[in-house]
This record gives sequence, structure tokens and C-alpha cells, in this order.
Amino acid sequence: MKSLHRPDLYTWSTFDEARNVDFHGVCWVRPEGNVLIDPLPLSAHDHTHLIELGGVSHIVITNSDHTRAAEDLRSEFGAKVYGPRAEAGTFPMDVLLDDGDAVVPGLVAMELHGSKTPGELALLLHGSTLITGDLVRAHRAGALMMLPDAKLVDRALAVASVARLASLPDVEVVLVGDGWPVFAGGGALLRALADRVG
Repeated sequence: MKSLHRPDLYTWSTFDEARNVDFHGVCWVRPEGNVLIDPLPLSAHDHTHLIELGGVSHIVITNSDHTRAAEDLRSEFGAKVYGPRAEAGTFPMDVLLDDGDAVVPGLVAMELHGSKTPGELALLLHGSTLITGDLVRAHRAGALMMLPDAKLVDRALAVASVARLASLPDVEVVLVGDGWPVFAGGGALLRALADRVG
């Protein structure tokens, strides 16, 4: 897995040829048990690395289109799977998350509306790192974009959700599920996106 902007964060990726972007999984390493977010299947190298880092205790799925390798990893490591309450019953979850719930201390779920699945989650890590699933993405380096209108269930609600993310005061980094991560100035890019789509 690749190191990110913090020594306790890693990512691994796969290239999606249909969209010409990378899809990403995120690993947060913590003494109390590691957290994976939207985990992709792991290569042999990344699987070994995950074991070296202590395995996984918690798996967070931002939306039902990002279940990916969650079930295999749950079976292997005995991890709990967390996901949006609004998608209860669409995939196996041990813990249903509502807006404002802490997955573990320091990682807070934010419920988004209007995207392609109900109650999609974004995750805020220690106030400054935002991790997104599908609604906010980055198909070009240095810019954020919203899921295309044709994929949205309700554009007005989606725009309001983006505006809510843009109002977060201390976001510096945005780790998107699809596309290019933003390692500096993430709050400004979120505000620019909100202005553009609103």
C-alpha cells in the first residue's frame, strides 16, 4: 500500500478503464484496530502489508456500490462492517451509521443526500481529512467535481450536500474514492466546487 499525507494512512488503487481514473481504498492504522474504507481487492503485496500493519478491525462502506472486497476481508479478519443506515438491507452490515456518528474516536460519518444511492457517507478524520465515496470525485488533478447529473437521484439535494462539505472549516485534504486525491487546499477546492455546481 502507498503512504499518504499522514504516517498512519495508506491507500491502494486499481485503474478503471471505463472512466480512466483510479479507484481507491483507504487504511487508517490505529493501535485500537485498523479501519479500512471502501476496500478494494488486495494484491498479494498489499495483503501482506495489511497483515504487517495489524490486519483490520473495522470496515466502512460509503455506499452500496463500494462494497468491493468488504465481505472477503470481514471473513478473513473478523472485522465489523459499517455502512449507511439508509442502505440497511442492501449489503451485510454489522453497524448502521447515521449522520454525526463516530465510527471510532476521530472518524465521523456525514450523511449525504441526492447521490446515486441513499444516505451515501463521507468521513471526516480528525476534522482535516475528508474521505468521500462517489458524490465528490476528482477526474482531473487539482480539481474536484460532483457525480454527473445523470447519475444523481436529486440534484438539489446533492448540491446541498456538497455545500455542507464545503462549509467544513478545517478540511485540508480530500481523499476521493474515484480519481485524484487532494493533499493541500482541499477546503478551497470544495468551496470552488460548491460555487460551480450551485
